[in-house]
Amino acid sequence: MFYHSGKLQYEVRCDSPNPVFAKYLQQAIGGIEGEIRVAMQYFFQAMGARGNPKYRDMLMMTATEELSHIEFLCHAVALNLEGAPLTEREAAAKLNPVVHAIMGGLNPRHVLSSGLSAMPVNANGIPFDMSHIYASGNIAGDMMANVTAEATGRTLASRLYNMTDDAGMKDMLSFLIARDTMHQQQWLAVIEDLGGIEATMPIPNSTPEEHENLEHSYYFLNTSLDEPTPQGVWTNGGPTMDGRGTFTARDKAEPMGQKPDLGKAREHSGAQKQQM
Repeated sequence: MFYHSGKLQYEVRCDSPNPVFAKYLQQAIGGIEGEIRVAMQYFFQAMGARGNPKYRDMLMMTATEELSHIEFLCHAVALNLEGAPLTEREAAAKLNPVVHAIMGGLNPRHVLSSGLSAMPVNANGIPFDMSHIYASGNIAGDMMANVTAEATGRTLASRLYNMTDDAGMKDMLSFLIARDTMHQQQWLAVIEDLGGIEATMPIPNSTPEEHENLEHSYYFLNTSLDEPTPQGVWTNGGPTMDGRGTFTARDKAEPMGQKPDLGKAREHSGAQKQQM
């Protein structure tokens, strides 16, 4: 069950409507870094959460907050489309940036499809298709995916902040940047709550060691013909992040398998006679 307040989570103010910026804001709604993505990701992670119910509650509460972000971003798009030209005569009467918008920057579907409103699409007008929803049922793996999602979302919000001079839009985006900071922190805190990196890695940590060829678990493999092995913790002979092994490096990748040969084609397989 969900409830809804008629008020936005955060005030949205647009001092100087800009149809071009409305197009850019669509990425924060329907882009792979956007709010539809994280809302659905956290929702489906919550639906599949097993174990301590507090993690499911966290995910559901944050998924609901992300729906709130979609709501006020949609309002921001609509505010930026105020005054967008709907006819050639109207466009000719406007000064920049609106003339520029109709000539090249305005998303035409904001006029043709949505009536100057937001849509569930990215900045290129491509609908969000749910292909970037990661919900594995493994709480540690999902938390890692969530940190990445919030990191790319915060990067996008920071870029949008730098693309506008509108004080109202900057204020709204500063709120999104702040919430992305918290969400990164809370998902990392869940990893700590589970025992930290060493306790949760490798993911899944329930896989028996006898199912893993440990000889190949902890060496960095240089597959370049002309570049040296990049040096770091991952090559220095020290303990691995999960505490189970030691980092080493192999400076040259040597093939360990056979040359693939599938033999002749089977009869009735639709191949040429010469293949059989």
